[in-house]
Amino acid sequence: MPTESPRILIVDDQSAVRDELAYALEFNGFRTTQAGDGKTALAQVADGDIDVMLLDIKLPGMDGLQVLDELRQGERADLPVIVISGHGDIETAVLAVRKGAYDFLPKPFDNDRVLVSVRNALHLRQLQHENTELRTQLSQDFKILGESPPIQALRQLIAKVAPTDAQVLITGENGTGKELVARQLHAQSRRTRNPFVAINCAAIPADLIESELFGHERGAFTGAVQARAGHFEAARGGTLFLDEIGELEAPAQAKLLRALQDKTVTRVGGRAPISVDVRLIAATNQDLEAMVQAKTFREDLYYRLHVVRVHVPALRERPGDVDLLAQHFVQQACRANGLPRRHLTKGALELLRTQEWPGNVRELKNLLEAAAIVADGESIDADDVRTMLSDRSASAHAKAGSNFFELGQLEDFRAATEREFIRLKLLENSGNIKRTAERIGIQRSNLYKKLERYGLK
Repeated sequence: MPTESPRILIVDDQSAVRDELAYALEFNGFRTTQAGDGKTALAQVADGDIDVMLLDIKLPGMDGLQVLDELRQGERADLPVIVISGHGDIETAVLAVRKGAYDFLPKPFDNDRVLVSVRNALHLRQLQHENTELRTQLSQDFKILGESPPIQALRQLIAKVAPTDAQVLITGENGTGKELVARQLHAQSRRTRNPFVAINCAAIPADLIESELFGHERGAFTGAVQARAGHFEAARGGTLFLDEIGELEAPAQAKLLRALQDKTVTRVGGRAPISVDVRLIAATNQDLEAMVQAKTFREDLYYRLHVVRVHVPALRERPGDVDLLAQHFVQQACRANGLPRRHLTKGALELLRTQEWPGNVRELKNLLEAAAIVADGESIDADDVRTMLSDRSASAHAKAGSNFFELGQLEDFRAATEREFIRLKLLENSGNIKRTAERIGIQRSNLYKKLERYGLK
């Protein structure tokens, strides 16, 4: 928004009307400029710092609706327009609002009504400006960083796939950034202005997953005191991202397949199908083909999801990106935590490059956020990084040649051994969270919380 008082463009073929509006607006601190026809008005919008336009419907040559159409197709398409109309033009004024005008003012004018409408339109413009800034910031936060060949190839594939409505299956290890890829597919699609809804199937108890995805009607089960829309309905017109798709139980798989085939969902306890226009993107760190062979994942659902496969490389496959990612995560952590600007020394970067990063990009991000918080000065050196690495996990201790019994506190010993136990069991079960939870005797949702806590997700 401009630092000067807002400037209002008054467009009317009657100079007396323009002068009356200008007087009322200037008396209340606004700047004004005038135009007697549509072409002059559009030229002023193109050349000047116009914040709101007051636009009469009946103009010589180009009428108000034509001006509005031209405006909405130009660079100032977001300019708030308040339509001025005589009593005989009310229907046309309503049509103008449907075309994107903010409001309409009937003649003769009520000055208080004019001021309220202008101020509300300026408030709307401010909100639009803030929303644009937030979108820009979000696009930076969800940007895929890296210049290595695998990442360049990934970005090229996303650019090809995103504009389509094809179902996408994203594969890759935990922590590689599969949700980031899904957000980029949404951001570069025609659905970008509609919702992006992300769901982690492993984090939802099996007996609630159908209700979460498809919604439920009142009384459908104990505790369903009112009807509730599911995530499919919430994502209508946009993108639904299902992470850990391999964790879905057989009944939910069947219902998901039907939803994709028919483009409808039926709430739990409901009968009427509900149309949903949703693009589904799924992700997994498991081998779904092997699960199909083992009869634990439906073959027809697998092929329905697997129209296009996007594989996200592990961090060890793109070591050349570690420096760029590390510096970005440090600056991001400083902004998020209100810290002074800090940087990584050459020695710290060299040490980071030598690590295997089993937790991939997420592990690197979490470590550097911690390093940025505890660092004393403007720089984060190799010793700071080494301290963070030694505190990360039992596996880090093992790689450094440490012994669990060298840990000084009982709580540290418990956490370290539990993390290593879970890590090994996940490896034994090929990353299958459901199977791992069953074999170690805990609830899947509880295992998921532990994966989050220990940075294993």
